[in-house]
Parts: sequence; structure tokens; C-alpha cells
Amino acid sequence: MKNFQNYTPEKYAMPDYEQIEEGIYRTKDPYGAMLEEIYVTSLTFEQEPECYGEEEGCPRYISQVPFESLLDEYSLFVTDFYASLNEKSDTVCYQEFGSGEIENIRKLRAVIGRRVYARPYEEDGEEYYNLVIE
Repeated sequence: MKNFQNYTPEKYAMPDYEQIEEGIYRTKDPYGAMLEEIYVTSLTFEQEPECYGEEEGCPRYISQVPFESLLDEYSLFVTDFYASLNEKSDTVCYQEFGSGEIENIRKLRAVIGRRVYARPYEEDGEEYYNLVIE
């Protein structure tokens, strides 16, 4: 995944969203599972079909590798898939990320302008990968 950029959807101008700092908003937990309020940010990025795990990746189908590892790395969950934007786009993926901790969102935003990918390796006949953030 490459070319991470900030994305500010129109919904962030609605009263349900409070801007805390640039690109970071506080809102109600859309899932209502454990938290009353969460912090969210939206980013765009491009998949790299030539990279491990991203071979089939596109805006309509964001590959789980390394995407899930990025979520795990910063203790995040997806709060909006922006389905209509991803459906129309050939290369740019749109995602909203959420967390109960603002620091996790700050750490994620550090990938803006960077590249994130999976570097595969083999151990004891099994294939694994490391998450790489350049």
C-alpha cells in the first residue's frame, strides 16, 4: 500500500463529529459495542498488486495482507468503507479508521506519505510475513 493521504469526507462537518486536531475527529461508536465515543480519521491509499498479499487488491477489494496487520499494529478497526467511492475508483482506496484511543489514530496518521507492505519469509516450511513501514 502506498501514497497514504488524508481524506476529509463531508460527514465530518456534521454535528456528530468533533474535530480534535487536524484529521482526527471524535464521534459516537457506530457499533456501540464497548465504547460510547471513538476517534476516527480517514485516509486514502493505493494497493500495490505486485507486492506480496496485494496481488488481487483494488478499491473494491482491499487485500487483507498487509491491511489487517496495519489495523493490528495500531489497535484500530474500520468504521467506514466508503463503498460508493471505492466502487467508482480504479486505484485509490478510501477507508475510515477508528479507535478508542486517540494515540492509536495519531500513530496511524504517521503513515501519511509512506509505504506499508508485507515482506514474506519462510520458517520451518511455513510462510509468514513482517509488516514494513517505510
